[in-house]
Amino acid sequence: MSSVNKVILVGNLGADPEIRQTNGGQPVANMRIATSESYTDKSGQRVETTEWHTVTAWGKTAELCGQYLSKGRKVYIEGKIKTREYTDKEGNDRKAFEVVAKEVTFLGGDGGGQRQNGGGYNQQPRAQSPDRAPRQSGGGWNGNGGGNQGTWGNNGGGSDPIPF
Repeated sequence: MSSVNKVILVGNLGADPEIRQTNGGQPVANMRIATSESYTDKSGQRVETTEWHTVTAWGKTAELCGQYLSKGRKVYIEGKIKTREYTDKEGNDRKAFEVVAKEVTFLGGDGGGQRQNGGGYNQQPRAQSPDRAPRQSGGGWNGNGGGNQGTWGNNGGGSDPIPF
């Protein structure tokens, strides 16, 4: 049986994405995403915990994240976990865990994007990394007929539902 390395996050950006370019000119976006959950403890008090995730997006996905995302924006991330090993300033070996985004869907709020087809307002694009095969042919920004979410690079006029 083969193995699976897949992560799905729905959370909020803790800061604006940091966009830079590699020496070869490849765009890279670094983001911090907060996911929260709440529960009631034994004494009946509501407790909320927040996890912070480091997310990296590459190429066109990174460019779109820099264009459309800002601090506080809700986002759906689909990708894989990557481990980086490095030595800190004091000479200690460290490990850093990050999510490498394959797909980013901008949720809620105004996406600020220009629509080319379809109806409705408040459309948000979904950015896909270049190595991910498109679900349908075509390109450009499309609305989904009045909903809150559109798809970047999909000429089908719809969006995939979040799988939960």
